[in-house]
Amino acid sequence: MGFAAIYVPEFMVQAVVRAESRAEPGLRERAIALIDGNAPPLFSVVAANARALATGIFLGMTKANAAQFVGVEIRARSVAAEKAAHAALRDVGWSVSPRMEETAADLVILDIAGLSSLLGPEETIAELLVARAGECGLRVNVAIAENISAAEIAARGFAGITLIAAGEEASRIGELPVTVLSPPEEIAETLALWGIKTCAALARLPVPQLSERLGQAGVQLRTLARGAASRALVVAETELVFEEEMELDDAVEELEPLSFVLGRLLDQLCARLTARALAASLLRVRFDLQPAFENALDVRTEVVRAKNMPGIYERVMQLPVPMRDAKLLLKLLRLRLQGSPPGAPIVKVLVAAEASRPRITQRGLFLPSFPDVEKLELTLARLAGVVGEGNVGSAEVVDTHRPGEFRMGKFLPVQEEAKDSPRKKAAKKRSSEIVEKHLPNHSAAMSFRVFRPPLPIHVNSREGRPAEVFVQGRRSEVCKASGPWRTSGEWWREEQWNEDEWDLEVRFVDKSRKAQTQSPCAGTFQTAKHLQQKGVPTNGAQTEKFEEEFRRYRIYFDAVRQGWFARGMYD
Repeated sequence: MGFAAIYVPEFMVQAVVRAESRAEPGLRERAIALIDGNAPPLFSVVAANARALATGIFLGMTKANAAQFVGVEIRARSVAAEKAAHAALRDVGWSVSPRMEETAADLVILDIAGLSSLLGPEETIAELLVARAGECGLRVNVAIAENISAAEIAARGFAGITLIAAGEEASRIGELPVTVLSPPEEIAETLALWGIKTCAALARLPVPQLSERLGQAGVQLRTLARGAASRALVVAETELVFEEEMELDDAVEELEPLSFVLGRLLDQLCARLTARALAASLLRVRFDLQPAFENALDVRTEVVRAKNMPGIYERVMQLPVPMRDAKLLLKLLRLRLQGSPPGAPIVKVLVAAEASRPRITQRGLFLPSFPDVEKLELTLARLAGVVGEGNVGSAEVVDTHRPGEFRMGKFLPVQEEAKDSPRKKAAKKRSSEIVEKHLPNHSAAMSFRVFRPPLPIHVNSREGRPAEVFVQGRRSEVCKASGPWRTSGEWWREEQWNEDEWDLEVRFVDKSRKAQTQSPCAGTFQTAKHLQQKGVPTNGAQTEKFEEEFRRYRIYFDAVRQGWFARGMYD
């Protein structure tokens, strides 16, 4: 057997049910009729399921007449839901075979030749297709046969799974009514007048007489009824477009009902990604906003003017690793929307994903544990909702000469290597050899603590060099000063800079109320009573207590703002 046909019965109804089943779990089991038209008075029934047809609903019935039937749900046809349902049907087909034909919106045909060794027998393949379609919110019929036409007709005519062995096409298809062949209206009426109701009866008609009365179209229908028609498979081009959209009956203003809609769309999107063994690396949401009317009264003309302000809200979320967990994606979207909500009620929602291969990780037994990337992304999103998105991430150096310039980039955890790994030992050895070669008498590096924003200070200068520095109300004397180092740039922009930097070692001296005498220890002062307890002679001299503190700062004079600032402190 070489071809499998996947057919979605009552396609338009199933598309609407798929879009609304999460909000109404029992909707699939109800009688549903879909209406469509150009204007409310012209709305008529365009599709209905078997339960609705059994109550007396028929296609073309007006909306007013259909509304009189008790127990029938009247819903509007949704082109967006049909588009999403067809995309889900394609994903189900591509999840099994790369050779697929999009025969119709409700039907696809797969080439499954050679897949038995990979997936199992034909019955297993059919069950797999039915299961994956169910995960995507569709109830389908699957038929497998040796030729394309037989598989297509069997999928349209038989419910569930149908397997047709080679040579049994005519006997199996002969049980179906002629309407399953979708004959033209004139030919269908002629066959009804002849009393031809089944495919077997049509297959028994003689070809010459059938050709004389119905032409080549009648002969072609007879060939289809015998299951003998053959044609080539028109392979569809594989697409990696994953979109789900929904038009809302009532505009949504709050986050909670919007989250319910987003969760429904994300469930469907992730089911499609799972069927294709893919995950989302980027998520994009787009909201069509309700037009806002701003009324203003013109006093001179006494006419109320209406200002129409329609809009579209878009949000792009780059994921650190490919994901397909609908609940996690919904939490991330909620946090992003809390930080920057749309400015008007929402009437239409679209969720799209860029697909890529899912992340595959292999952890070693002797490597330290590191946080799960998905959970870490959720934590970062929560922090961004509190402090702002631009304040969470990893600092990155910017290609500029502006002092202290940086930007916040996306934070991604790096897996650490084991402490005793050979690679790590070799890297440490090379770095130590380089340091010893270029800096044989090097000492430990001093750290620098940056003040953000820079700290305003007051500086008194003597002979063009800083002599006194006042930092946060404290006076200090400059012991050593190095500089100045002048930097400037981007004079053509408003954000230009022109700075003179100095490195200073300063001494803070604070006076205390208690009496003290100087200790033999350099740079410290202690009370006379404390020194006497230690056995240090004070010679009876008592002085005021001083607390002395040395610090090293980097300061600069900003010629643009005409002020002194402390850039940071050395530790």
